[in-house]
Amino acid sequence: MTAQPTPDQLATLKAVARGSVSIDGERAPILETPKDYGMEHEDVTFTADDGIKLAAWFIPAEGSNKLIICNHPATLNRYGFPGHMKPWSDFQNVEVKFGKVHKALHDAGYNVLTYDLRNHGESDTAPDNAWGQGFADEYKDVLAAFDYVKSQDTLKDMKIGLFNPCAGGGAAIHAMSENPEYFEDVKAFVCAQPASINVMSKVALAGMGLGEFYDTFVQEVESVRGLNLNEMTPHLFAKNIKMPTYIVQNKDDVWTVPEDVQTTFDLLPNPDKKLHWIEDGDTRRFIGYNFFGEHPETMIEFLDKHMS
Repeated sequence: MTAQPTPDQLATLKAVARGSVSIDGERAPILETPKDYGMEHEDVTFTADDGIKLAAWFIPAEGSNKLIICNHPATLNRYGFPGHMKPWSDFQNVEVKFGKVHKALHDAGYNVLTYDLRNHGESDTAPDNAWGQGFADEYKDVLAAFDYVKSQDTLKDMKIGLFNPCAGGGAAIHAMSENPEYFEDVKAFVCAQPASINVMSKVALAGMGLGEFYDTFVQEVESVRGLNLNEMTPHLFAKNIKMPTYIVQNKDDVWTVPEDVQTTFDLLPNPDKKLHWIEDGDTRRFIGYNFFGEHPETMIEFLDKHMS
């Protein structure tokens, strides 16, 4: 017989389920722009096909025909994450600076288009703050970025690569399955810490002493958002990632288990793939989001190989 939670435990499960598939509360602010890194940029917007307007920066690299489209993980934005400030430091005390990634790409001769996913940064809020960690309507944001590029005479013929970490990567992977025609000419995919939300949920519930109520939690997620938690994983979509792919993951990340990312990597059909494990004993997940900004050499080498 399936274990039944107490009323207090059920209330906790309901609250956590809501938080897993909604972006409620105060958004993380944007503390830096490309100008802070000495880069000129243009503020642009584009709209997903369900009417959600997305805010973005376009950072030009003069004379280049290569473009990297970037997004971000859940709770972050195109700037990164103010983990050095309250209250965000209570969630994870790591400041993430994607400007370092954008600067490295720009200096290596890449144009950059980086956007805030729905419910984040300066982009619109979805009805009821709906959020699927990349496995619901967020894929429409990814497609909207492609549509914007196609609509611009200066961008539409560029070679395209992707920098999409965590939930942003999940959204891209989901989009590759929903609309593969958008990705036929994408040259490379860089993804920091792709996440299976079902696996992370099991880890989180175990840490809260609620691991035996996982099935109840699955039901609560479905009741809130109509999503099947067990299908919120890159494992089901990995076969559709056809381009060369570079993944990085903090092996000591306490929010997940290494086997999850290893499985995603193993399922990638393109043999031109790379997986780098961060192994420095730091258990904070967000250090993995800073890896390519602090160590851009292997990312640039990978992109140069496939986008030259």
